[in-house]
Amino acid sequence: MTCRVILVAPAITPSLRRARFDDGDSIENPGAVALALPAAGRAVSSPSVRCRETAAALGLDASAEPALAGLDAGRWRGRTLEEVGAAEPQALVRWLSEPGAAPHGGESVREFCTRVTAWLETDGGTAGRTVAVVEPEVVRAVVLHALGAPETAFWRVDVPPLTATEVTGGPGRWSVRLGQVGGRP
Repeated sequence: MTCRVILVAPAITPSLRRARFDDGDSIENPGAVALALPAAGRAVSSPSVRCRETAAALGLDASAEPALAGLDAGRWRGRTLEEVGAAEPQALVRWLSEPGAAPHGGESVREFCTRVTAWLETDGGTAGRTVAVVEPEVVRAVVLHALGAPETAFWRVDVPPLTATEVTGGPGRWSVRLGQVGGRP
């Protein structure tokens, strides 16, 4: 049984542009959202506004998947990295360098990765092709899991808006295909 999960990062939003922890804003210019995607047996999305709107702009009838929600930034939600760094510099450094830390009162990178990889190993491991419009951090967690990379590498994976990353295989044996930006699948 081969599974294909195509992870699509959402279109740009004011939050992404300002390096602000997501606060539920809409995507910019939905009419300009374009990405050639192959037909899929199912489509899912993170429950955030930007992922649901990106999925709709891509013509996908995606169901929101709670397990694919973005990393819970707790009290930092809606604040920029610059603001958090100025107010809580040691807490921010700790969060960015220690996967088990959650100084914002939300979810640690470790907890987040566990949640996302549990989805991949169960629901993501469904035979056929799944297109998932998900938060950039979901893509990071899946890539780390597929490669067997440590959680300390989480912030070293850059996921630009409207890029597609594909994982193929199945539970416990994933391969990663990087680099699709627009164009053909």
